[in-house]
Amino acid sequence: MRLDKYLKVSRLIKRRTVACEACDGGRVSVNGKTAKPSHELKENDIIEISFGEKRLKVKVTEIKEHVQKAGAADMYEVLAQ
Repeated sequence: MRLDKYLKVSRLIKRRTVACEACDGGRVSVNGKTAKPSHELKENDIIEISFGEKRLKVKVTEIKEHVQKAGAADMYEVLAQ
């Protein structure tokens, strides 16, 4: 699954366009490397997102095309905030 779509479906970022802007701005990295919105994610990838002063680090546990709000948090495991 594309990185920008995963960020939206997992509700780590609210909108896909915002996820694209974050990736293009260099604020998202996958496995330690700055990633483009089109980066293909796999399970066990580590995503780091910078929200201003805050940094969020998560591990991808599962990839689903559609998920309800209640199940979105099951798609990743928070490693550090």
